[in-house]
Amino acid sequence: MSQPRYPIPAATCRCEIEVKRSRFIATIEPTDSTTAALAFISRIKTEFPDASHNCWAYLIGAPGSTDRIGLSDDGEPHGVAGKPMLTTIQHSGIGDICVVISRYFGGTKLGKGGMVKAYTLAVKTALEQLDIAEKIDWVELEINVDYQFLEPIERLLPEFEAQLIDKQFASQIGLKLKLPAEHLAALRTCLTNLSSGQIEL
Repeated sequence: MSQPRYPIPAATCRCEIEVKRSRFIATIEPTDSTTAALAFISRIKTEFPDASHNCWAYLIGAPGSTDRIGLSDDGEPHGVAGKPMLTTIQHSGIGDICVVISRYFGGTKLGKGGMVKAYTLAVKTALEQLDIAEKIDWVELEINVDYQFLEPIERLLPEFEAQLIDKQFASQIGLKLKLPAEHLAALRTCLTNLSSGQIEL
């Protein structure tokens, strides 16, 4: 069951941490499809072509979902980068998210446990600085109403988070609305009750 709304990254966010002289540059991007995630990963690899590794993880869909995910250790020992990065974003409460960590090796080996910690910390640090937006599944609705119903309808709209996009005046008034999909059924019922079924949707 898809969620009608959930938190997503508002914009690209980048931060850097240093662990035993190794640099970990984490970049987070809002991505609403696998194609968008892979394009973003490719862009970061082009930006940091000299990094020792460009490890990544993405999650498409609502927070915590597991049906469209991806990860890569990009040459790091198996399981020390992509997996902890994915686990961190899956528990972040944020959806439609992709993170790439560009690592510059500093000469001191961190060991497997140290690397898991470092990659996890880099993602968490970036998440703390991330601006959050809300993804909403919007629908547009066109209705024709008699003039007498205009004012009561306009008073109803805020209750359903509905926005009036356009108004056309003729023998009836044509209204174009935009509202979150989750409120559509309730608004429809409300309009039908208000007009005793006279309003056309």
